[in-house]
Amino acid sequence: MRRLWIVLGVVAASSFLAAGAVGQMTPSHSVVSGSAPVTPDSESSTAAASESSPYTPSIEIVRPAPESSEVVIDPASLLPDLPKLPAAKASLIGGTIGRLDRVRDQITVHIFGGGKMKISFDPRSRVYHDGAEASLADLRQGDRVYVETILDGSTVFARTIRVKTSTFAGESQGIITSYRADRGELQIRDALSPNAVKIRVTSQTRIVEGDHSASASKLAPGTLVAIKFGPRQDGDEVAREVSVLATPGASFTFAGQVVAIDLRLGLLVLNSSTDHKTYEIYLDPSVAGVDDNLRPTANVTVLTRFQGNRYVARSVTVNSRNTQ
Repeated sequence: MRRLWIVLGVVAASSFLAAGAVGQMTPSHSVVSGSAPVTPDSESSTAAASESSPYTPSIEIVRPAPESSEVVIDPASLLPDLPKLPAAKASLIGGTIGRLDRVRDQITVHIFGGGKMKISFDPRSRVYHDGAEASLADLRQGDRVYVETILDGSTVFARTIRVKTSTFAGESQGIITSYRADRGELQIRDALSPNAVKIRVTSQTRIVEGDHSASASKLAPGTLVAIKFGPRQDGDEVAREVSVLATPGASFTFAGQVVAIDLRLGLLVLNSSTDHKTYEIYLDPSVAGVDDNLRPTANVTVLTRFQGNRYVARSVTVNSRNTQ
């Protein structure tokens, strides 16, 4: 019996030692090799193991940084596209640039007759310099210009700006300041020039008033004329045709649409529905109070008197049925 207890004790001791050996060979925590691939699942498992046991080694996962590339963006591409200009009939304004405001994108044009007008512009405006295409950056204060204007809402907008450096471009319009028949010398103040210019009138020059011929006696100071030029001779401008448009004291009636109005200056710019030309008309202070409907786009009838250097309104009637 005693021998049996001894044998059982030896067997139990052997089993206990064997169990300890197995425990040492199979640890309760996994060891992850640094060379083994790491997947998102293994990351989660490793993180969970780290939280459950302080003996689990930490693993730092290093991913390659994305390739750096410099992206250059044109600031102009961030701006919205400008809307198309309205399909409105253009009016022609002639004069000199008195002020050029590049902050507000406006030019102030001193127009024929002594008035002035503010005209807006933007990259949609086309600029031509003596017929060649130019840019808005080429505009300078003092430039003599023809501006094709349209109404963009209530704003007078420059659709085309033509800069003229030559005194004439085949045709001109102005007021006669003097005429020397013995010398064939006609002096006028051109609509685009503040200084008087001299023009040669020869026996081949045709003088007309309306649709019939007129005599040279019509070329009196203060008369408004339109001149067409022929080839230059000896460096002088030679008139091919002189059209008498208005003589001092003559009355004229204009009907058309108001392009712009400046009550402070007493200036109204009208696009005639008869010949589709633009006229600058001054409002006589003696004229009765201005109709509240007298504004750009209004359709009006204006009775004027030509006073030698400008048209002066004697009465202005707003055709309310055509007023916008």
